[in-house]
Amino acid sequence: MLKHYFLDNCIEAGTDEAGRGCIAGPVTAAAVLLSKNFSNELLTDSKLLSEKNRLSLRPIIIEDAVSYSVTHIEPLIIDEINILNASLKAMQESILKLNTIPQHIIVDGNRPLISKGSLSNTIGRIYTEGEVELLHSIPSTSIIKGDSKYLSIAAASVLAKTFRDDYMEKIHEEFPMYNWKKNKGYPTKEHRAAILKYGVTKYHRKTFRLLPEQLTLEI
Repeated sequence: MLKHYFLDNCIEAGTDEAGRGCIAGPVTAAAVLLSKNFSNELLTDSKLLSEKNRLSLRPIIIEDAVSYSVTHIEPLIIDEINILNASLKAMQESILKLNTIPQHIIVDGNRPLISKGSLSNTIGRIYTEGEVELLHSIPSTSIIKGDSKYLSIAAASVLAKTFRDDYMEKIHEEFPMYNWKKNKGYPTKEHRAAILKYGVTKYHRKTFRLLPEQLTLEI
């Protein structure tokens, strides 16, 4: 059974991202503040759940959440600030969009929520001075495999994954030859074969290895 909180007696939000290893589409993060009495035996790391179970959990999480938010960071920004900073930015923006300001944040992974370069103010959403101060003022704890240990991080992982999947299915209609509704932007053989045949799109991450090393592509 997953734990409710890392710190007791405070307003704690969990945050996680999805799509970091993809070569197309956004990196997507969610932040979730669950009610104190929330309980669900099915909820765990979204990667361990079937698509059916993720989709069944999403409305349960949304209905129970005191506050939640989801943020997509587009490939242009990923290419500009790198995938690590883009992932952190997606989580930071999700925290800023919560209706309730948390007193503590738990983050999936081993990187701090605020790290050097992760508050880039040169592209994408430009943080105000107040938003930068707010992000610095809220303590956070990074937890390795936190999405399989804490309910709020697991809930964030489910929302990030399902909303990103929705996004990929939508842009699949624009570029069906890449089959994003199935591969969700991950570097499958089929996806890379389509890149070789049709080239890249505005949704591809140009700084990523889009093709195997022995093949080259003009971008």
